[in-house]
Amino acid sequence: MSRYTVQRVGFTLLALAALLVVIPILWVVAIVVVRGAGAINWEFLTTMPRNGMREGGILPAIVGTLLLTLGTALVAIPMGVGGAIYLAEYARDTWLTRAIRLAIINLAGIPSVVYGLFGLGLFVLFLHFGTSVLAGSLTLAIMTLPIIISTSEEALRSVPMEFRTVNASLGGTRWQAIRNIVLPQALPGIVTGVILGLLRAAGETAPILFTVAAFYLPRLPRSPFDPTMALPYHLYVISTQVPGMPEKIQYGTALVLLILVLSMNVVATTIRSYFRRRREW
Repeated sequence: MSRYTVQRVGFTLLALAALLVVIPILWVVAIVVVRGAGAINWEFLTTMPRNGMREGGILPAIVGTLLLTLGTALVAIPMGVGGAIYLAEYARDTWLTRAIRLAIINLAGIPSVVYGLFGLGLFVLFLHFGTSVLAGSLTLAIMTLPIIISTSEEALRSVPMEFRTVNASLGGTRWQAIRNIVLPQALPGIVTGVILGLLRAAGETAPILFTVAAFYLPRLPRSPFDPTMALPYHLYVISTQVPGMPEKIQYGTALVLLILVLSMNVVATTIRSYFRRRREW
């Protein structure tokens, strides 16, 4: 068998594998869109739920999801990128740094329910934050930190060493090289890590179940110490805990969550593409 034939067979198998992944995803998305589009209207998006969540809208769940994602970003991005800068640019290659990197990789694979129990014990009970937006945001931030740190560190390490060498030859400090050269060049990769982390946080149910989510709360949170509804948990509740729930409301809620996550992805991808075009290597 010639190498050309082997290549054709390999490409064909890869294409089939891609189709096996993409087709079920598109099928699920199509079902959600078809069955949920009828529920999407202005009242559904901007009013409070009523009649045991069988009527009205999902405004508290939308606002709660946005607040949790924003709180997660405010905590996780500075800490994650800062930790990545230290590991990539300042830390020496010792047994301690290797152990830290191994721990970060392992933490990225821990089930989200474990983070939820950790947040319950630390933020809700020990620090007395109660079930609140603050406790939920901190828990989600800890859950997303390993993803942001690992991807950001790889992005920083991918910047050619020649950039740093030129900066040093011109008398620049290490921090000047990081701030003016390395970070701008690594920004597309860093944004990718942030996207992955925040999208996971926006769609999680277990951590917010323990730390922030309310079963039925037809009002908006007034402070970071208030509980709130959230789309992932709200979808779980109306799908499994509320008898007689109209199917279109269930699929409509799923469609709103899907649109929210995809919108965040599109915005972040646009930002990443902009900085990638400005990259100099």
